[in-house]
Amino acid sequence: MSRARREDLNGRLLSAPTVLVLTFSSIVPLILVIVFAFSEIRLVDIPRLGTEPIEWTFDNFARALRNPAFWDALGVTLLYATLTMIGAVGGGLVLALALRRPFRGRGVVRALLLVPYVLPIIAAVTIWQTMLNPQYGLINAFGREVLGWTTSVGFLNTSSYDLWGVSIPLSLLVVTIFSIWTDAPLSFLFIMARLQGTSAEIEEAAAIDGANGRQILWRIVLPQLRGVILLLCLLRFIWTFQSFNEVYLLTEGGGGTQMMALKVYVELVTRADIGSAAAYGLLMSVVLIGLLSVYVVLARRKVDTA
Repeated sequence: MSRARREDLNGRLLSAPTVLVLTFSSIVPLILVIVFAFSEIRLVDIPRLGTEPIEWTFDNFARALRNPAFWDALGVTLLYATLTMIGAVGGGLVLALALRRPFRGRGVVRALLLVPYVLPIIAAVTIWQTMLNPQYGLINAFGREVLGWTTSVGFLNTSSYDLWGVSIPLSLLVVTIFSIWTDAPLSFLFIMARLQGTSAEIEEAAAIDGANGRQILWRIVLPQLRGVILLLCLLRFIWTFQSFNEVYLLTEGGGGTQMMALKVYVELVTRADIGSAAAYGLLMSVVLIGLLSVYVVLARRKVDTA
């Protein structure tokens, strides 16, 4: 065997474990989801898989697209993902800029800001559920004793609440604020790391030339952060669009927080309909891919025109 063939064989052997892991953890499940989505199959049919021919059908997609609950869940998911993306990235940016200059105790403040991100999700949810409890929660107690509320507010089970004549989706807003609280520290870390790599000499030169703080921020600092901010927006939207744990643990889909991931869960666990759950999952992926494709095209156009 020649040396080139030995090197090729060694490379294949070294990459084989990775290929096997990816195949059985990603590719095979994806193929199964596609098969299930185009067939009428329920949990009780699992033992008979492989013994009977598969009846291909588009009924799962047709039922999903005709179901108003699908479009409601899609709208709620898009709103939740967009608001969380803006809040988490914007909050991280504000915190990074505020803690950019050295001051006494800055390291302690930075460490405390990371607590929501490293806190186990079940612990964070328990804290929020306790604070927002209608009977003994801190928020309702403060509202009754200080703000003069006549009745307690069900923050986690109220789909619409009238505030100064404006109807707001209360439970969805609470879930969004919770997600921003837990996700903003990661944006803070990314942006802070990028700020550490910016040159202070450029800002000093601009200040000497007469630029004020706002001009330095908008013309020098933020353009250098554009790349990491766009990356964070993309990642945060993807992660939030697929979010399940936060919403399920806080509200279980109640109070107008039924999202796409929860809809897949309901179809699979509650209705035991594997085909319908797989169809919802594929539609969810198609919507996400479509939105990301639009984002990539617009981003490339901006780069080309810059």
